Amino acid sequence: MSHSNTAAWLTAAKAPLSVGPAPYPTLKPDTIIVRNKAVAINPADWAMQERGQSLFPGMTFPCRLGCDLAGEVVEVGSEVTRFKPGDRVLGFPWGMAGGDDAKAFQEYAVVSEYFASLIPDEMAFEDAAVIPLGLVSASNGLFGEQFLALEHPSIPAKPTGKSLLIWGGSTSVGCNAIQLAVAAGYEVITTCSPKNFAYMKKLGAQQAFDYASPTIVQDLIAAFKGKTMAGAYSIAGVVMPTDGSGNRLAASNAACEACMEVVAQSSGAKFVSSAQPVPEKKPEGVDAKFVIGPMKDKPFVFEKFLQEALAKGVFIPAPEALVVGTGLESVQLAMDTQKKGVSAKKIVVTL
Repeated sequence: MSHSNTAAWLTAAKAPLSVGPAPYPTLKPDTIIVRNKAVAINPADWAMQERGQSLFPGMTFPCRLGCDLAGEVVEVGSEVTRFKPGDRVLGFPWGMAGGDDAKAFQEYAVVSEYFASLIPDEMAFEDAAVIPLGLVSASNGLFGEQFLALEHPSIPAKPTGKSLLIWGGSTSVGCNAIQLAVAAGYEVITTCSPKNFAYMKKLGAQQAFDYASPTIVQDLIAAFKGKTMAGAYSIAGVVMPTDGSGNRLAASNAACEACMEVVAQSSGAKFVSSAQPVPEKKPEGVDAKFVIGPMKDKPFVFEKFLQEALAKGVFIPAPEALVVGTGLESVQLAMDTQKKGVSAKKIVVTL
């Protein structure tokens, strides 16, 4: 099948995206090709644009970006059994070594079948597009054997009798982590801004605390008293101080430090998964690891959990989509909007 393709190209670090022709993706036996209907923005996208090879040494230009998509399947590889042309799906294209073919900010993209899921007919593409990267990052930190190694989610959930701390519940990763952990049978206690407390409880968190409270660590230690902790996932809270010239200094991961302190003074697992680099100094007996890189195993969540969970309404797209434009020409505006910061929302462009 032959199609023309169009993409939003990054031609150099700090250059604005430019829309132009792109090669049509190459289909492999275990992949699908998706005609994108909506894409979502993540901090990694504008970080790659802003920092280029200084932060991502392997980058070459021109290149394509984007790791969250939803759309319609147009082709399936010879080994694919879960999808057929015309299916409505969401996908995480970065979940395979597909090069620029496996990027979201283009009309057609290739996705590994292991990183895609059917979405219900009534679900809008722009809502579905908020899920993929947040889901992958959440499931890696929660279920990865080198991280928290929690029980897997199921429908219905099987209670474990254990409690989990998720720091940064209103982030994209946090919203997915809360729902996954609850479906895996854990009680979730989270942190966020007070304005998002109700939303966190809608996603299944039992309690929500103000991360900015001066007594947050003591409050969390009190909340976990008498409970058995399954550990913690520190997702938000890195401070990037700058010197007088505006240059960034070493990051301070205050959130991970707080999580380690809570874990150290609670009963149960002494481990923290961290979405940012881990501080060098750790409390005695506590371990923490940076959740980065691809999962070592094929992800089970897209095939074994998400599809059924979306169909039954026990997992919802979160955070909520905030559509800022239509067409690949709007991706730069969307990245600029995301860079300014959003709370309990994910920036989306429809195609």
